[in-house]
Amino acid sequence: MSASTSPPALRTALKSIAIFEALKGVAALLGLLGLLSLLHHDLHRLALELIGHFGLSPNARYPAVLISWVDKINATSIHTLVLLGATYIALRWLEAWGLWHDKAWGEWLGALSSGLYIPLEIQHLLAHRHWQGAVVLMLNIMVVAVLLRRLYLRRKA
Repeated sequence: MSASTSPPALRTALKSIAIFEALKGVAALLGLLGLLSLLHHDLHRLALELIGHFGLSPNARYPAVLISWVDKINATSIHTLVLLGATYIALRWLEAWGLWHDKAWGEWLGALSSGLYIPLEIQHLLAHRHWQGAVVLMLNIMVVAVLLRRLYLRRKA
């Protein structure tokens, strides 16, 4: 089944997902470049200054989480950070290209990579009941459903 024979709404949804995945890759690239620009700075001190700038206590919950993540980044090899970041970026762009060009492997890659997050999002939502978490979970379920629907229609044809 080609893209031209699938329902127009499904084609639009696939193109939208492809654009969203490409934008996630761009955001990850910008984040990685931003992290690399801080390579020769004391991230722990910068995090403390940022927390102080907003008048927060470093011992409060969210500032403590920020400091914890900064310390984890500091303890991680820059090669590992670049490898993980580049892998994530490549995966997002590969998926976007596959979806944009109506490739079945792009749909499989999207369904699998998006589906992997669903149990984590459910766990997060159960621990922290916020509407934002529910929205993210529902959007991710919708993405997986669209991709699985497309794969079903492709197999049926």
